[in-house]
Amino acid sequence: MATPVVTKTAWKLQEIVAHASNVSSLVLGKASGRLLATGGDDCRVNLWSINKPNCIMSLTGHTSPVESVRLNTPEELIVAGSQSGSIRVWDLEAAKILRTLMGHKANICSLDFHPYGEFVASGSQDTNIKLWDIRRKGCVFRYRGHSQAVRCLRFSPDGKWLASAADDHTVKLWDLTAGKMMSEFPGHTGPVNVVEFHPNEYLLASGSSDRTIRFWDLEKFQVVSCIEGEPGPVRSVLFNPDGCCLYSGCQDSLRVYGWEPERCFDVVLVSWGKVADLAICNDQLIGVAFSQSNVSSYVVDLTRVTRTGTVAQDPVQDSQPLAQQPPTPGAPLRRIYERPSTTCSKPQRVKQNSESERRSPSSEDDRDERESRAEIQNTEDYNEIFQPKNSISRTPPRRSEPFPAPPEDEMATAKEAAKPSPAMDVQCPMSNPEAPSWPPVVTSPPAPKVEPAIIPATRNEPIGLKASDFLPAVKLPQQAELVDEDAMSQIRKGHDTMCVVLTSRHKNLDTVRAVWTTGDIKTSVDSAVAINDLSVVVDLLNIVNQKASLWKLDLCTAVLPQIEKLLQSKYESYVQTGCTSLKLILQRFLPLITDILAAPPSVGVDITREERLHKCRLCYKQLKSISGLVRSKSGLSGRHGSAFRELHLLMASLD
Repeated sequence: MATPVVTKTAWKLQEIVAHASNVSSLVLGKASGRLLATGGDDCRVNLWSINKPNCIMSLTGHTSPVESVRLNTPEELIVAGSQSGSIRVWDLEAAKILRTLMGHKANICSLDFHPYGEFVASGSQDTNIKLWDIRRKGCVFRYRGHSQAVRCLRFSPDGKWLASAADDHTVKLWDLTAGKMMSEFPGHTGPVNVVEFHPNEYLLASGSSDRTIRFWDLEKFQVVSCIEGEPGPVRSVLFNPDGCCLYSGCQDSLRVYGWEPERCFDVVLVSWGKVADLAICNDQLIGVAFSQSNVSSYVVDLTRVTRTGTVAQDPVQDSQPLAQQPPTPGAPLRRIYERPSTTCSKPQRVKQNSESERRSPSSEDDRDERESRAEIQNTEDYNEIFQPKNSISRTPPRRSEPFPAPPEDEMATAKEAAKPSPAMDVQCPMSNPEAPSWPPVVTSPPAPKVEPAIIPATRNEPIGLKASDFLPAVKLPQQAELVDEDAMSQIRKGHDTMCVVLTSRHKNLDTVRAVWTTGDIKTSVDSAVAINDLSVVVDLLNIVNQKASLWKLDLCTAVLPQIEKLLQSKYESYVQTGCTSLKLILQRFLPLITDILAAPPSVGVDITREERLHKCRLCYKQLKSISGLVRSKSGLSGRHGSAFRELHLLMASLD
């Protein structure tokens, strides 16, 4: 009978030389726990597969050391901030740069991707926080309030809040819809290095160089508990996916905490030094640390770690498996985050489908393309990790396997090596390209083709029309020869109707253009609305959307009812135009409308003010009507869902 192999609770997985010079930043992909990105003083961003020695891809373009890196949730995009204050976003699937964002005056200290929108938040040594729209290459908001460098940024799970931690010993919570600070959490006596939102409840954890971890209630905006006595500065914390506990990466140890009341469930000795980032996958916690040019990765088996129950008295002994305790009954729960049902797709690269958003590449874009490169150094690993996302999988997805734990006893290893063991054959699929294939899936007969609910803006054939109707019928043996007159009749079928429609539309556009040349934009819009043809309204709005200065308050009163119709249209181009117009109105006029409606009544008679107040009330009523429609469509997937979720955030102040 073979001697059983006792595996460890924590072990070192690998150590690599990540850069030619010192490593200055790194981040783990939180979705897979298998992708690692590092930034170095050599101005490069390198991507690695955990437990593989070779670099997958090297991204160039920065001209100063890379101070901060961050992956988005699907691990398709990466953003990197440099010492000079520039930010670059790369598309990992296309292996090319997506955007370059300029605006900060000092080095970038922190970055984070919005969970549902196409936005990036950046914190800098210049004390400013900026929210960027990476589709349109612009800064949406700038948040001021910290007096020293912003070290960490985190979006809330529902995407409505942004938490920031800084060297000024404070944590601040920002309302993204209102563009202002909601609350400030003082209490730390040293620089705050990290903040983390609870995955479900309105709870925030912050770790500081003063060796404390504080938990904040986001409903009452007060401290829940404070854990003191950490062995060193707190640089990385992570909630368990179900929210039962908090992991703290300390000096050469992992500590597991609860907060009501504050208590330590477990302590696991890990020789990782100063751990920089944590991720969880397959009941394993992956930790990464760096020193000079080297990066080390470590694994902790969470099935052998106590996450609830009694307080730990001593560090865990590796040779003693731990029994899992049931959750504490009656644990207090706070308000739960409201999330959209699906996530949005990644941003489109340069090319925009909407007529109002199309633009030719600028010289700056061309320069970014020339100066920034994605050097794929390991084609096999790159194709295995990124390329499969572009194809349709017809088999169930392969779930990544946990990293195998090394045996504690070397003698037991030698004995087990001669005997095949299923436990020792477990490998990560990223290192096993010849993994067994899944059984074939039985497919059902294809469903009959129906007309899509949303007609795409770009399509290869007309919707609702059959090309065969415009061609001569196929000659059968029993049929007589088709004469020229019959053939022409078939070809011209429906042509007269189409000519009538296009002629009418051209006439309507000429009418609107005649009014437009007088310079009266409001009358032009009124004439387009009176024609009662949404296609004319769309053509006009695509022009007005290109110049935001044309928008006035009285124009909004005429356009908003038409926008509501466009958002309900089955034509994708109509919906895109409606979303663009509504976004412009919300950004330019919603603060003005709310301020005027909230202002106290004036003394005396002011006709101009009364007219403005009437317009604001009318716009507010129309926006309230549209907000319900936007809310109902914010759960859609793809580009539509992303646009509606962005509008829903902008309209949150109406609720």
